[in-house]
Amino acid sequence: MKKILGILGCLLLVVGCSCSNDKAADAVEKYLNDYKGLSDHVLEDIDELVENEQLTDKGKDTYKEVLKRQYRDLIYTIENEDYDGDTAEVTVKITVYDLYKAQKNASEYLASHQDEFLTDGEYDNDLYMEYKLEQMKNINDTVSYNIVFNVTKSDGKWYVEQPSDEVLEKIHGVYNYDED
Repeated sequence: MKKILGILGCLLLVVGCSCSNDKAADAVEKYLNDYKGLSDHVLEDIDELVENEQLTDKGKDTYKEVLKRQYRDLIYTIENEDYDGDTAEVTVKITVYDLYKAQKNASEYLASHQDEFLTDGEYDNDLYMEYKLEQMKNINDTVSYNIVFNVTKSDGKWYVEQPSDEVLEKIHGVYNYDED
């Protein structure tokens, strides 16, 4: 699960999405709506991501639910567009489930309740992962961020550039805001 950022970055391969409209914000809206609408591409990427995780079948199903819920319930508003020729910065306010908090709380719980994650007297990572995923699945706390998307115009169409790792972490709700 620590690989979540890198692997979920694959989900953002929709970077090439473009819009025929004249606004850079349209490309960003398309980009984010692919997540909200759980486009075929996003669903395929979720399946691939989850399949590569070391989880039980139940854990994989729960993880898929967590990711689908996160994307489906993502809320965003375009705050600003700043153009400089064929480049633009589009500022978006997003609100996502605080999966970072759920993971942090699960880790803290493990530290003080290790005996609950034992099988035959030994630590059972599957039990812990099941607990952690349930915490992620059930969290209702949200966090909001302002994100700046870089958008480039090529051949008359606007394209969202590959977001930074920090931006991806914020979109996925796993950004460690405690380090700010």
